[in-house]
Amino acid sequence: MTQRHQYQSTITADLAGLRLDQALAKLFPQFSRARLQRWLAENAISVDGATGVSAKTRVVGGENVVVDAVLEQVETWQPQKIDLAIVYEDPDIVVINKPPNRVVHPAAGNREGTLLNALLHHAPQLAALPRAGIVHRLDKDTSGLLVVAKSLAAHTHLVRALQARTVKREYDAIVVGEVISGGTVTASMGRHPVDRKRMAVIETGKAAVTHYRVHERFAGYTWLRVSLETGRTHQIRVHLAHIRFPIVGDPVYGGRLKIPPGASDGVRNALRGFKRQALHAARLGLEHPTTGEWCEWEVAPPSDFLALVEVLRQHGA
Repeated sequence: MTQRHQYQSTITADLAGLRLDQALAKLFPQFSRARLQRWLAENAISVDGATGVSAKTRVVGGENVVVDAVLEQVETWQPQKIDLAIVYEDPDIVVINKPPNRVVHPAAGNREGTLLNALLHHAPQLAALPRAGIVHRLDKDTSGLLVVAKSLAAHTHLVRALQARTVKREYDAIVVGEVISGGTVTASMGRHPVDRKRMAVIETGKAAVTHYRVHERFAGYTWLRVSLETGRTHQIRVHLAHIRFPIVGDPVYGGRLKIPPGASDGVRNALRGFKRQALHAARLGLEHPTTGEWCEWEVAPPSDFLALVEVLRQHGA
C-alpha cells in the first residue's frame, strides 16, 4: 500500500551549519535519515522551491522545505482482535493502559500478539503511519500508559514533544533496599560493551536523567515515584540498579533475589513469585497535538503489583 503525503517546514536558526540531510532529520523525525536522503535524490524534497539539492549542502536557517513523497508500507503486520484497555481516544490520539507481558512492537520471536497488532485491528488506518502510530514504548513486562498517534500530524507533534522533553511521564517502581530520600540520577547510557542486548551506564553514552522520590517504605524495600527527563532504552531499570536500588523482579538488571531478614513465608513467596520488573507507567501528561490543551492521565498499577505492595506492608516498615 502506498500513499502520497506533503509536509512543509522551515529550517530553524539552531540548525544553521548542518548538512541538509541532518537538518531534515531534525525537522522530520518520523522519517529515517536514509529515507530523507533517498527522497532528496528522487527530487521529492524542495528547498526554497528548488529540487536536486545535495544532501551535503550546508543550511543557513530560514529555508522553506517541502517534502512531497510517496510513503510505502514496508512491513505488513496483521491486525489481531486483542482487547485494549483504552483510557482516552479522539481522532488524533489514543491512550492505552498496557498490561504486563504484552510486547509493544512485533520483532523476531514476537510477530503476533503485540500491542501493534491489536491497534491495527482497532484502527486500521494506523497501517499508513510509521510503526502504526507508536511513538514511544514500554518494555514487555512494564505496565501502564502509552500514547499512540492516529494521524501523521499528531505523530510528528508527539515525536517532537518527546524530543523536546515536554511529555511528562511518571512511573511507580518497587525497589530492593530502603531509600532514605529522593534524588536525581544523571548518568550517561549506551549499549553494554560486552552484552549488546543490555544497556549500561557508560561515559561515552547519551545523556540520561532520572528523578525519583519516596512514595512508601517497607522493610528492605521502597516504593518509588520515578520521572524521566530523557527516554533511553531501559533507563529507569539501569539507573536504579546503578545507584544500588534495583527494581524488584528485574531479570536483567536486578541481580539475585534478596529476601529481607525475618521475612514471613508470605513475603518470601510473593517475592519469589513476582516474575517481572515491578515497574508501572502510572502518569502521562502532554500537550494535545491539535487543540494545544494540556492533558493528563493516571492509572493504578495492576493487581500483581498491588498484591506485592500489600504483602510488603504486612511485613512492616
